[in-house]
Amino acid sequence: MHIGTTLTNFIIETQRKFEGATGEFTGLLNDISVACKKISDLVNKGDLVGVLGTASTQNVQGEEQKKLDVITNEIFIEALAHNGHVAALASEEMDDVYHLPEDAPRGKYLVLFDPLDGSSNIDVNVSVGTIFSILKAPPGVRNPSKEDFLKPGTEQVAAGYCVYGPSTMMVLTTGTGTNMFTLDRDFGEFLLTHSNVQIPEDTQEFAINASNMRFWEQPVKRYIGECLEGKDGARDKDFNMRWIASMVAEVHRILTRGGVFMYPLDSKIQAKGQGGKLRLMYEANPMAFLIEQAGGACTTGRERMMTLSPDDIHQRVPVILGSRNEVDRVTGYHQE
Repeated sequence: MHIGTTLTNFIIETQRKFEGATGEFTGLLNDISVACKKISDLVNKGDLVGVLGTASTQNVQGEEQKKLDVITNEIFIEALAHNGHVAALASEEMDDVYHLPEDAPRGKYLVLFDPLDGSSNIDVNVSVGTIFSILKAPPGVRNPSKEDFLKPGTEQVAAGYCVYGPSTMMVLTTGTGTNMFTLDRDFGEFLLTHSNVQIPEDTQEFAINASNMRFWEQPVKRYIGECLEGKDGARDKDFNMRWIASMVAEVHRILTRGGVFMYPLDSKIQAKGQGGKLRLMYEANPMAFLIEQAGGACTTGRERMMTLSPDDIHQRVPVILGSRNEVDRVTGYHQE
């Protein structure tokens, strides 16, 4: 489809390729885009409308919530819960599955979302975003349980994120490539601006929180050590390091120009009894789907991310994603 196609028309054209499509999926993505437009407006206005700062509450993971964490979670629920496109919702900001009101019509999909990824950056005006993952709901179940959400990433129907930066962009895959849409604020629509995005297989750029170096496992220390040695070391090329502390912004950079992003397992994370830092269902799986559809790779360091069988909607995992050859190298070091 040509550059400038609206998100709605793009999804309609995509659905026509699937026999028996009813338009419900198009309606769901329209609901998500409406929520993202509202969030974009709030992020853009910031202190002008009093939405910055802490909410003085904690989410289910014990993390301090920002005002916008709470507000954006409510925006998503409001946008999705009453239109008959979903059967239930799950959010990083909620302890359990959100069941729809009894009088609300049920749909064919389950949606998991992180309403404001990177919210620790919001008060310093650094890019943040929204991540979402769409699964098929079990047929005939009026109020799906937590277990109904526990599917490997390979069963995602679609996944995407919206990044709120100098421009607002939605990045989406339905399993037939990764595409980018930019919000035209005057027009009020997301328009296709990058079609069938492809990540370079090789890169000279990595993103990792270097302050955790002393806690890393040996394979990660080995890989980062080789990058830092540059042309004087085994890799025979210089690398640049980036770290934004917003997964959406990190992934967007990689989809745009390549690179590798790492939040590996380390001894500090293990001491907390956690299997990783990032959430499998709200962050790792949807990003893995987008990255793989763009020719990249995503692993835990030991196995492909999207084949993991989740045991909890808030499960945490280590994440290594980006340019395929670099991800394969790090994964190979772990397997050795």
